[in-house]
Amino acid sequence: MDKSTGKAIVGFIFGAAMGVAAGMLFAPASGKDTRKKIQKKSKEYSDEVAHKVGEKIDNLKEFVNEMTGEVKEKVKKVAEEKKA
Repeated sequence: MDKSTGKAIVGFIFGAAMGVAAGMLFAPASGKDTRKKIQKKSKEYSDEVAHKVGEKIDNLKEFVNEMTGEVKEKVKKVAEEKKA
């Protein structure tokens, strides 16, 4: 997944969270109930963002490991060619 896709996902989640918060603020409910709802939704979205970020970090680690292995192989190959 490229950078723009990751940014789009985070942007979408943030936008959805803001929409939910705005909807709750304008819905007819007591202030206490509204604050609880906002707090709950904020936690849910925060957890979701943390999960997505964790996935991105795992993907990045995997990519770095793959690239490191490829670079090591190429360096080894070039070194062997120089010896020959």
